[in-house]
Amino acid sequence: MSHYAWVLEVRPGYEEEYKRRHDEIWPEMVEALSEAGIRNYNIFRHGLTLFGYFETDDLDRTRKALAESPVNKRWAEWMAPIMRVEVDPTTQFPYLLPRQWRMD
Repeated sequence: MSHYAWVLEVRPGYEEEYKRRHDEIWPEMVEALSEAGIRNYNIFRHGLTLFGYFETDDLDRTRKALAESPVNKRWAEWMAPIMRVEVDPTTQFPYLLPRQWRMD
């Protein structure tokens, strides 16, 4: 199992809307994430900054599954007006953060 993290932003004024949409996340979106191999997915917010953490056994499979998921595409389109997302052009996936340290 590998660990991954990303940093994105909520557009100013949309903090509560972002929270509401995730409080009411579509069950089919959660299913799409699970089917893509994502586990232990958490998102934290500090001001406008979002920090996401997830685990998966096969990142390439996860990226491919999400890229091909119509539900994920719909979710991304619905969230686009309230978020600022930087996508890595080499992966077409949000930039992932390199781990700097881990305490076991």
